[in-house]
Amino acid sequence: MDAAAIPLALALIAGALMSVQAPTNALLGKASGSPVVAAFISFLVGSIALGVVVAATSGRLLAPELKQVPWYAWLGGFYGAFFVAIAAFAAPRIGVGPLLTAAVAGQLAGALVLDHFGLLGLARQPITFVRAGGFVLVLVGAMLVRRA
Repeated sequence: MDAAAIPLALALIAGALMSVQAPTNALLGKASGSPVVAAFISFLVGSIALGVVVAATSGRLLAPELKQVPWYAWLGGFYGAFFVAIAAFAAPRIGVGPLLTAAVAGQLAGALVLDHFGLLGLARQPITFVRAGGFVLVLVGAMLVRRA
């Protein structure tokens, strides 16, 4: 079995679940009157779920090595919270398809820059004509999903 098969399958499942997350958070946002409240509830439930997994797997929540990570490594939750709040706001206004295709286009643009320069400890993977072409195709796909 290809070493990438399991991570790719899990990423596909995670992506499918993201399409459900936006409208469910939009329901919370509508009921509460705030996409930020919806994002808070979402992260609270997610934090509890992750806490159960950490406890069940003997995760090292208080690992001494955590003191050694750079300050920006602690910002991952902020990026996720921003996305969840924006998704709760945008999904009822533009639909889940356009929301997620725009988000994927943004993710890919960021990923290409991170890879190209080898930022945040990643291995350098220069932007090639083929990779740039893939990004353009994602942008075209985002526009087509929005127009359809």
